Amino acid sequence: MRRRRPAVSLRWKIALTVTAVCCAVAAVLGVLVHNAVARQTVGQVRKQTHADLDVALDLFEYGTSREGINSVLDPPELPGELRALVRKGRRGSMVGSYRGQPVMWAAAPAGSQIMAVWSPYGNTRWTLDKFDTAILGSAVLAAAAVALAGLFLARRISRRLTTTAAVARRISAGDLDARVGEAAGQRPGGGPAAGDEVTAVAAALDSMAATLQGRLEAEQRFTADVAHELRTPLTGILASAALLPEGRPKEMINDRLRALHRLTEDLLEISRLDTGTEHADLAAYELGPLVVRSVRATGLDTEVRILTDTVVETDRRRLDRILANLVLNAHRHGRPPVVVTVVAPLGGTPTIEVRDHGPGYPDALLRHGPQRFRTDAPGRGKGHGLGLTIAVGQAAVLGIGLHFGNGPDGGASAILTFPQQPPADAAAGP
Repeated sequence: MRRRRPAVSLRWKIALTVTAVCCAVAAVLGVLVHNAVARQTVGQVRKQTHADLDVALDLFEYGTSREGINSVLDPPELPGELRALVRKGRRGSMVGSYRGQPVMWAAAPAGSQIMAVWSPYGNTRWTLDKFDTAILGSAVLAAAAVALAGLFLARRISRRLTTTAAVARRISAGDLDARVGEAAGQRPGGGPAAGDEVTAVAAALDSMAATLQGRLEAEQRFTADVAHELRTPLTGILASAALLPEGRPKEMINDRLRALHRLTEDLLEISRLDTGTEHADLAAYELGPLVVRSVRATGLDTEVRILTDTVVETDRRRLDRILANLVLNAHRHGRPPVVVTVVAPLGGTPTIEVRDHGPGYPDALLRHGPQRFRTDAPGRGKGHGLGLTIAVGQAAVLGIGLHFGNGPDGGASAILTFPQQPPADAAAGP
């Protein structure tokens, strides 16, 4: 199995790309400048050496002393390639050595011999080496400066993108008031024209969040208004239905009216949870007996297993509502046996699991959570999709985690996770 290489952040990708481009440009320019300077410097030495060779040949032809000119006949140190060239009757020049020192050789035929002239080349080579060192040092400094500048700019871009991503996650988690402009300290109303592409992305996200918030608030107001408008006439209809003569028609009418009344109450509860004004009335309770009492109140055949017990700070009424909805959902849409398990490890996190053995939760619910008025799970029955939505809302009020999943051998599993409790010194509440 191949190991995945760790991902490189955008900041380092930009910095490394800028540095690589800078190094490539510096290398190309360094080679071009080196070749130009070396060609010019060596060309001057070669030109001077050829001039000395012409003088030496003239003096050799007239039999005049060549004193003052570094000329040698058939020197053994003459490079082999240059010697072969002269044997062909041509003249040339080449860098070599003479008496252990670097020199520039120039040679030409002189009768049956080879006339060679040399010029010192050590200073020229030292000058070229120093020039190459200066080019390399300048390239390194330039690359370092560009890398730091690229890292600084990339860090700014990466930080802004990270802020945008963090705000997007907050919006996904339900914080519709989150805005990139406020998190990044930007001026309100700054549109894409006031900045670059990152600013345009941030402005688009803020605009989308504002639009989404407006639509959700409109939906919440509509739900609350409908529930309030239905509550009063429905109460009157229930009172009127009680006056009907006993019989099957009265039972059917009352049954449908009670279902409609429960739906209205659920909508009102959801509207209160949506406003964020609900607050928990916390007290200390022993978790095991509290769960047993809540499950028994549903009147459904449910097994309760208390593996370990502890004392928790919670709101009994709201926890009753959560457990009742989870147990009712398990019986309505799953298959028996339905088991509620309480686990409270010492010094650990207390949990409650509600498990059935039906077809399990649909993939859409596991990915996005419960959605009101959406029960498209094949094989899990029909409903309004409000029970799990209320359970999630009440769990948020209590600060309890609620996770939905499916068991390895089938069946739906809802797990309530309480905050880790400190050692309880006081007795449990009533």
